[in-house]
Amino acid sequence: METEIELKFFVSPEFSSQLLKKIAEAKVLQQSRRELGNVYFDTPDQILRQHDIGLRVRRFDDVFVQTLKTAGRVVAGLHQRPEYNAETNSTDPDLALHPADAWPEGFDVERTQQQLAPLFSTDFVRQQWLVAMPDGSQVELAFDQGEVSANGETTPICEVELELKSGQTDALFTLARELCADGGMRLGNLSKAARGYRLAAGYQGDEVTQLAPVKLDGSESVEAVFVKTLEHALGHWHYHEQIFAERQEPKALVQIQQALGLTRQTLVTFGGMIPRRASALLRQELQWLEGELDWLGDAAGLEYLLAEKGHVLKKLNARKQLVKQLEVVQSDLPDDNEMLLLLSSARYCGLLLNLSRWILSRGWQPFLDDKSRARLAEPVKGFADNMLGRSWQELLDVFPAERQLNRVDYLDQQPRLLRNLMSGLSFASLYEEEKRMAFRMPWLDLLQGIEDLRHLEPVRQLLDEQDDEDRSQIEKWLQRKEESLIHAMDQTRQMGIELLPYWP
Repeated sequence: METEIELKFFVSPEFSSQLLKKIAEAKVLQQSRRELGNVYFDTPDQILRQHDIGLRVRRFDDVFVQTLKTAGRVVAGLHQRPEYNAETNSTDPDLALHPADAWPEGFDVERTQQQLAPLFSTDFVRQQWLVAMPDGSQVELAFDQGEVSANGETTPICEVELELKSGQTDALFTLARELCADGGMRLGNLSKAARGYRLAAGYQGDEVTQLAPVKLDGSESVEAVFVKTLEHALGHWHYHEQIFAERQEPKALVQIQQALGLTRQTLVTFGGMIPRRASALLRQELQWLEGELDWLGDAAGLEYLLAEKGHVLKKLNARKQLVKQLEVVQSDLPDDNEMLLLLSSARYCGLLLNLSRWILSRGWQPFLDDKSRARLAEPVKGFADNMLGRSWQELLDVFPAERQLNRVDYLDQQPRLLRNLMSGLSFASLYEEEKRMAFRMPWLDLLQGIEDLRHLEPVRQLLDEQDDEDRSQIEKWLQRKEESLIHAMDQTRQMGIELLPYWP
């Protein structure tokens, strides 16, 4: 058995010229070009897929190699999967070629063998280079172009793979950073096999999902939860990046923004033990990317105001004029192509690579003192109770029961409220779900109320462009809308303040 450690990138066919220039600067030990044909197998009920197992037979020249890949893990594009290879005589799979301990406990190998059938195929040309890295590591670089085929349908393959053949994992990231320096690469979590399964099933793509709590069993250390939370955020980020790349779903960008928020808040939540200087560059780049996506809040407001030809503005005499003005504002926002360019830019790719490398190498540990190391090794529950208590006190300070808040107050506190709600996601599964959700619900409602308030801002920003009569009517309309929202938010805030915390 070997453990395959690799980075995958999606690129365009034009990337080949850029790649060849980079390779010309590297120390290449070997190179080759092969046409590879692969047939993937599974049972009618996809028992292998259910166990996160991939089975293929690859043909190149006159050689057939059967490969079994078992469950592994992916962190920001770094794939780590146990792999079993065996030479065979044809494309007919033989599960007996792999050792018994390769299979999950209780797995019925004989029954599976009897039901195996071809599911899809991948055919591509692979250009391959074995690169010697300065630290002595060796990395295999492959550029694959071809297609996945299933049920008469095809989808293109155009990707770069970096696989560690010997040495340190860090060498993969070093070479990846050099390759993405000019942009055009996007880290990928979807393997060829995953795309083949989707094509065979006629799958149209994943659905946008909300950011869920981190899954914990309560036995983890503080440091383990720190890592799990960052990996959880990265998984959510990559999942929705793929959705946007495939079909430009605007809501997917919002979820990337949410994942960014959780990542940044995690660095703050655990910042008492992990010094800021340990993540200074990451914080800077995360802040940059948040700035690149900050327009999404304006986009949501404009979408609300322009829905059904500005139906929400129907009582305003200047409705038609406002709709035209809002459409001009909307047209100035970044479009899908600009966002796709961002997702394949050198800076964006570099951020993901640096964050992944930082997590995998535990890049904060050299900055720790003995006291911080000891605190990070403690069980997480006490730390969670303490952090949730501090977060709760912060909410009480900025949303005091005795104070009347206005529009500006609520808008100013939106980032703080969101950060506090994000903190709860790291530790949520340590507590009883019913009590936790009952406590969080008013604050989630308050956050939604602030979002609704923010949706009106594009109209307010156009007030100076209206004549006196229309401006007066719009101001009164805004006042009524805002007073109604603020009244409801005040009541929600009072409900939230009166609830008892769900942690000890």
